[in-house]
Parts: sequence; structure tokens; C-alpha cells
Amino acid sequence: MKTYRTALGLAIAGLVLIAPARSAEDAGHNDDYRTFHADGSIDKGKIGDSYSGDLVMYLAGNQFMVMEELIRDFQSKNPDIATIYVETIPPGQILKGQILQQGEINDQKTAQNPDLFASVNLGHLKTLKAKGMMSDYMIYTHNKLELMIAAGNPKAIKGAEDLGRDDLVQSHPNPLTEGIFRFYGSQMLKDLGLHAKVTGGAECKGCWAVDGKTWFTERHHRETPYRIENGEADVGIVWVTEVVHAKAEGRKIDGVAIAAPLNQQDRVGYAIGALQSGRNPYNAMRYLAYLGTKDAQGIYARYGFLPATDEELKLKPIAAKK
Repeated sequence: MKTYRTALGLAIAGLVLIAPARSAEDAGHNDDYRTFHADGSIDKGKIGDSYSGDLVMYLAGNQFMVMEELIRDFQSKNPDIATIYVETIPPGQILKGQILQQGEINDQKTAQNPDLFASVNLGHLKTLKAKGMMSDYMIYTHNKLELMIAAGNPKAIKGAEDLGRDDLVQSHPNPLTEGIFRFYGSQMLKDLGLHAKVTGGAECKGCWAVDGKTWFTERHHRETPYRIENGEADVGIVWVTEVVHAKAEGRKIDGVAIAAPLNQQDRVGYAIGALQSGRNPYNAMRYLAYLGTKDAQGIYARYGFLPATDEELKLKPIAAKK
């Protein structure tokens, strides 16, 4: 118990796709279920590791590109944590389909008690607080919206206002499980007076929201770049970090900046907390403490994320849900 409290002190201080099956496979969905080993090896798609990992984390999917460097650095500092299972998919899907009820991935049951859960919506953590499943949280990084387009900008897209154009095929996160759209992208479209036109009022995923014009993805950080690269879409609302990552990989993708405050940069905070039912509370606290270090914050910054403040990086009680 003493080591657990010491780590806690450090932490406080510091629906199936309608698109063809091949499209989903090529989009790389299985890359969102990874087991990191202390020897540097990585397994993909071993869902059973959610029951046995020395640290199990279910995280908002749009930070998938950071995790390899981040986990390697964390394990180099904590080599006794031999296996870390990390899932990076939409946080709404995690909360509703894997924590609050038994879920399955690739026909395999997944653990309902990850050690850590992170979302871009603090309301998700408040739901867990109300159910007696989580008590404390911290904000560890920030992000902002950008438009993803094909390399060279063949459609001459200049900004978010162009989402009202009739000649564009759009690919956006779905409003059911993708926090980026449910809480941020949809608000941007409402602020522009374009929500009804772009979404058609649809509430679905893996579907045409507006037939032939607006596709709602199952997992946007995988599907939108794939659809743009393959000529199936012209533009999509994404996080700026996803454009940074795609370009770093040499993909035929570019970005168009969205001006503040439309880009929601003042609202987007990544919140993380430990589940009280997690199997590895000590390791969870060690990871939270690590997130507050300069090394961890520097890694996030290299991928385009915006830094958290020293105050945000302190654990604090989750406020009751109103």
C-alpha cells in the first residue's frame, strides 16, 4: 500500500461498416489493439491481453500515433511493467460498449475493467463517477480541429466554410461514438450554420449521412485518410495531429487550418482516470505520474498536440454529473 500511495503522490504532483470488408481491413483497424512488451516487440489484435496485461489502457483513438514512442519511453523507465495493452478507439464506443457492458472485438470478449480510461469528453468520466467506478482525473494534453484533404489540395479548399460547397464529398466522424464530432465537429458546423446541410440530421455510423455526399465513419482516424487517398472523399474533419501523422508517414494527405475559435482549441482537453476495478492500480498511478513529466509532454508535442498546464496535470476529484 505504501508504494501505491507514493505513486499516487507523484501523479498528484506532477453496427458493422456498410463499406466493403476490404476497406475496413485496409484502413488498419486492427492497429488500434496493441500489446507493448518491455523487449520492444508489439503484438496487434491480441484482445485477450486486455485481461492479463500488467497495465491495460483504453484511450481516445486519436492519439494512436503517439503510443509507440510514448509506451517505449515509459517502459524504459519502468521495465518491470512487462506487458502494456493499449486500445485506441472512439471513447464513446469504449464507455458504452466495453466498460458499462460486456463487449467484443473481432468476436473476442474484452475486459470491462481497464486500469485507465481516457476521453476527450469529461462527461464520460463523470458517468463513471456517478456509478462509483472512478473518482479522480487529470487533463494531460489538448488538440484542435483541422480539415484533411488530398495532397496538393485539388479541390482548392480554403477553410471550414467550404464544407457548405455542393461539389465536395465529405468523410466525417460519426455522431454516435466519435467524441471529435459529437462534441466538437458538430458544434463547429452549427456555428457555421452548416450542420443540417452537411449531416442531413443523420444519427448513424458506417453510413451515408447524406447519400453520396457525407459519409459517417466507424473509426474516423483510420477511415477518413483511407477514403481521401482512394478518391472516395475530398475532405474530412479530423484532429490536427492526424494530419501531422499522415504527412510524417508520407501519405498523400494535406491539411487546411480551421481558424479559432471554430477549431475548438479552447474546449478540447484529454481527460484520464483510473478505474477502481482495474487489476493494476499501482502501475496505473505510475503511468499517470509519467504523463506529467517533460518527456511525456514533449512526445505529445512532437505529434502536434498542445501542452497541458502544470495545474491540469494534477489529479483532482471528478465533479458530480449534473
